[in-house]
Amino acid sequence: MATRKTTARPNVSAEELLSYYRDMLLIRRFEEKAGQLYGMGLIGGFCHLYIGQEAVVVGLEAACEEGDKRITSYRDHGHMLACGMDPNGVMAELTGRIGGYSKGKGGSMHMFSREKHFYGGHGIVGAQVPLGAGLAFADKYKDNGRVTFTYFGDGAANQGQVYETFNMAALWSLPVVFVIENNQYAMGTAQKRSTSTPELYTRGTAFGIPGEIVDGMDVLAVKAAGETAVKHCRAGKGPYILEIKTYRYRGHSMSDPAKYRTREEVQKMREERDPIDHVRELLLQGKHASEEDLKGIDKEIKKIVNDSADFARESPEPDLDELWTDIYAEAQ
Repeated sequence: MATRKTTARPNVSAEELLSYYRDMLLIRRFEEKAGQLYGMGLIGGFCHLYIGQEAVVVGLEAACEEGDKRITSYRDHGHMLACGMDPNGVMAELTGRIGGYSKGKGGSMHMFSREKHFYGGHGIVGAQVPLGAGLAFADKYKDNGRVTFTYFGDGAANQGQVYETFNMAALWSLPVVFVIENNQYAMGTAQKRSTSTPELYTRGTAFGIPGEIVDGMDVLAVKAAGETAVKHCRAGKGPYILEIKTYRYRGHSMSDPAKYRTREEVQKMREERDPIDHVRELLLQGKHASEEDLKGIDKEIKKIVNDSADFARESPEPDLDELWTDIYAEAQ
């Protein structure tokens, strides 16, 4: 089965480029604020930040249509914001407040929005992959033309349930895009030390699933690859794999000192490969925006994020009675 590397980049309007810049900047500023609140003790438990990986989800959301679904792992705040979930509700959930998307009961790793077709962050490594195939199975059964984006990382790519899912998805020609967000370090082990295959997208070859590897620091390259993948799925050709090579600037979680890599390596990526700076340069070079325009966007985004933090602080904690709500599905 053909697999390939892609360097394709779509033609986009100035308005689209500005929207990608805004969306990525919202994720970056939101995650920076979440890190601050965690340090202040306002966010408990685990907290996995998406800083550095913004181009992945923003690029793929640009290839989505209304009704397409998404499901991911515990590094999920960026996915929520990219699909249009309210920053107030996301931040309130991080802080365990009633105003959160899961009424304060899910926290950082477990949020859900039926309205935005976001089927959760999942705390068990790889557990969301078969669930994503199940969502795609429902769409195939309904013949509604929808596609499911199932996100998982390079660490989860070695889980056995991933390959069981590949087999079923290929066997039933499910409209699912398997997105491997390869930030190269899993929970703290470099890919070359944990994985025999240098290119993870080739893992689908045994099941007849095509795929490609994509530069995850370039939002336009991600969008182009996403459009290829959804076209394949909507045509009834079955699943598709995107291995998106990205890089997280922070540790695996807020409690990870990230001693498995050097500060110089991280700084080099920030200076030379930052996905937001890349779009910023495209906007300035193309004269689509001025420095003042971009400063204005940053100011606007910071206000949105600060407001979300204020909303979270002001939202009360859930009553004990909330322990007994949302346990069973409502009768349809």
